[in-house]
Amino acid sequence: MTERPVQPEALVQSGDLLCSVIVPVYNGAGTIERCLNALAVQTVMPERYEVIVVDDGSTDATTCVVEQWRAAHPHIQVSLVSQKNAGPAAARNHGVAVARASLLLFTDADCAPTPTWIEALTAPFADPDVAGAKGAYVTRQRGLTPRFVQAEYEDRYDRMAGQQQIDFIDTYSAAYRRDPFIENNGFDPIFTTASVEDQEFSFRLAQKGYRLVFAPEAKVEHLHDSNVREYFRRKYYIGFWKALMIRWHPERMVQDSHTPQVLKVQIVLLAAIVGLSAAALLGMVWTPFAWLGVGAVAAIVLFLLTTAPFTLKLARHSPLLALIGPPMLVVRALALGSGYLAGTIHFSGTTPGARQPVIAGWQRLVKRTIDIIGALIGLLISIPLVALAAIAIKLESPGPVFFWQVRVGENGRLFRIVKLRTMSVDAEERLPELVDLEHLQEPAFKLRDDPRVTRVGRILRRTSLDEAPQFYNVLRGEMSLVGPRPEEERIVQFYQDYQRRRLAVKPGMTGPMQINGRGDLTFGERLQLELEYIEQYSLRRDFEILLRTLPAIFHGHGAH
Repeated sequence: MTERPVQPEALVQSGDLLCSVIVPVYNGAGTIERCLNALAVQTVMPERYEVIVVDDGSTDATTCVVEQWRAAHPHIQVSLVSQKNAGPAAARNHGVAVARASLLLFTDADCAPTPTWIEALTAPFADPDVAGAKGAYVTRQRGLTPRFVQAEYEDRYDRMAGQQQIDFIDTYSAAYRRDPFIENNGFDPIFTTASVEDQEFSFRLAQKGYRLVFAPEAKVEHLHDSNVREYFRRKYYIGFWKALMIRWHPERMVQDSHTPQVLKVQIVLLAAIVGLSAAALLGMVWTPFAWLGVGAVAAIVLFLLTTAPFTLKLARHSPLLALIGPPMLVVRALALGSGYLAGTIHFSGTTPGARQPVIAGWQRLVKRTIDIIGALIGLLISIPLVALAAIAIKLESPGPVFFWQVRVGENGRLFRIVKLRTMSVDAEERLPELVDLEHLQEPAFKLRDDPRVTRVGRILRRTSLDEAPQFYNVLRGEMSLVGPRPEEERIVQFYQDYQRRRLAVKPGMTGPMQINGRGDLTFGERLQLELEYIEQYSLRRDFEILLRTLPAIFHGHGAH
């Protein structure tokens, strides 16, 4: 049976359904029944969820198996939709198009969710700020390769467990609110195989500051790679497609909440081992090259040292796992590295698809270098002035010299911004006397002639010297010299989805707002300027803003 996808605006909300569970499947006649059996015995009542199986052009008996299962389980709400083979990303989007619930859950046909899976994966959404959640793998397989794969995942779960917010969600056990999913166009169908389409989508949401969380109890039992060949092939294609994804999200080359940093080091070391060893062989022709063999040996030693922590973890499971650990890590580094190299070559030139990075990788490197140099120079110049201002602050009013406040930074990460205090110590308590926060026309506001501002504070604001301590935030990498205004957490809650785009870059000490009226701008005008800055980003524009900042400070327009 085939159903035509409906447009998002035509979706019908269901007040009775807690969630829609979407399962893409391709030639899964041997696994889909196991998945459906597991979904039929959830602790959540059957009438509270629907299951949507999306057949991605299977050539085996998958559709027959699903139809027979559905006929034998009439109490479970199961739909079967079919499409031409287009990959799991397109299949999941197809499932979302016919889903009726406001929560979208995803798993794969080779997974068997545990009985509490739906309950555990939907629980985080009791917090209205949560937009997505990720669960975990378990396995009953006893072979060495699948046990190694499970240990590898558990190592990453340990990494994520202590994080209040993540940026990486795999679709074997995933959940999203439907509204942000649709507003961000779901998974990119350019990924035609199971690879990094799920990572890329979660990176897009994280870039806008949506809160994604880890739900470790939302477990699915999975059939991991059964041998080294399957493991290598899967990792190779992850590396291949990751080359494209990194072009869209170059900041993820540095760090994400899921990938251990040591993995990147191991890929580089393995490349060094191969390169130096090959060069050392030329020593048979020209003796000086033979010394490169020493470098190859050193790289091998370093590689083995990097495997030690994970090998010790494996030893807690089994001595045999610990024994195969280092060789398997070599296989992993080789597969990912060679796949990434092949993908880089394949996707060289014009980036396929409409998606472009907010700031290209080389621009990020240059911008960060300028930030570090500028912050160091700024701190050296401003320290004497800040010291004098600190004395004046203390002489005029009691309280601390510095004012610390939580702001929202790049990708929605919270950080503490530092300024020189310009208000009386009871400024926050006096605010309700001056502003009716419940009936503001805009979430952001500036008060002219604010009675809470001290005399010294007015001078500091007029000259922008109150913001000089933010060179410290720039040096720490929380801010940039140039960027959008560092926003308060309460204001971000009022953002529409397209406005969240401004969280894709680091906030700046100066930016388009500071040279175009500062506090005289309305909330909407400021956001529009900052979004235009991001959409038309260039290093040249950063320099132009820096050059125009001093005249803007001198004229003092909008410095309230």
